[in-house]
Amino acid sequence: MSDFLSDDYFNRFRTLIYDASGIHFSGTNRSILESRLKERIRNSTAGTVAEYYDLIHGNDGELRGLLDSVTTNLTRFFRNTAHMQTLEYYVIPELVRIKKEQRSSSISIWSAGCSTGEEPYSIAMILRDILPANFTFQIVASDLSLKSLMIGQEGFYTDTRMAGVPDRYMSRFFEKKPGGYRIVDDIKRTVRFDYHNLKHDMGIRNLDVIFCRNVLIYFDEAAQKAAVQRFWDALGPRSFLFIGHSESLFGMKTSFEFLRTDWACIYAKNAGTRQ
Repeated sequence: MSDFLSDDYFNRFRTLIYDASGIHFSGTNRSILESRLKERIRNSTAGTVAEYYDLIHGNDGELRGLLDSVTTNLTRFFRNTAHMQTLEYYVIPELVRIKKEQRSSSISIWSAGCSTGEEPYSIAMILRDILPANFTFQIVASDLSLKSLMIGQEGFYTDTRMAGVPDRYMSRFFEKKPGGYRIVDDIKRTVRFDYHNLKHDMGIRNLDVIFCRNVLIYFDEAAQKAAVQRFWDALGPRSFLFIGHSESLFGMKTSFEFLRTDWACIYAKNAGTRQ
């Protein structure tokens, strides 16, 4: 038992966090919760864990701050090349085919757990690059971290965070600024950042693609099932779901189809895809 965080308060805080967000803290990652609590307490009026626990009740702003601090915002541009290739070489061509059948030319995508925006901007660059000229697209990018969303909205990234961006995209979609690069307005306009807790329904429907990578691993089985069902509800009748390479819907009761492409494995909703 930690001198700082007793078993009793560890259980109280992990229940509070789980009820609020679906994020599950086990005994193995207890130290992460301890370090985040120490940081929050240092920056609050509370002097002890017990005082902070009392403080956070009824204080939605402090609760959001705690949830923000326990989320992991590890990301980069074009992360997981196989997924980006699957989007570029398989999913987008399939969607173009489907949309032409439907006499539509609009594609909508949700980047759930978008962190600081590298994922939705990467998707936007690929779409802008290869979609037919008469097609339009919109990306909703959501996260539990307000700090991360603000970075994404600003669209400025330091030099050290530009690794992985293809040269052809650097010249077309970024403006060089002191100390880094800024996403051009043409791409920024296609991404709408929005605070969202995956424990709740996003309220959007008929999406063509959802990216939710490396988020479900922080949920327990019940929260995972609930989130996946909400993804199903949000997607349109012929659509696609990307989850993290270490995540799987195997063993979960779901109507999603497992789809193996030449580049990566994803999931489809009644997509009528050629396998």
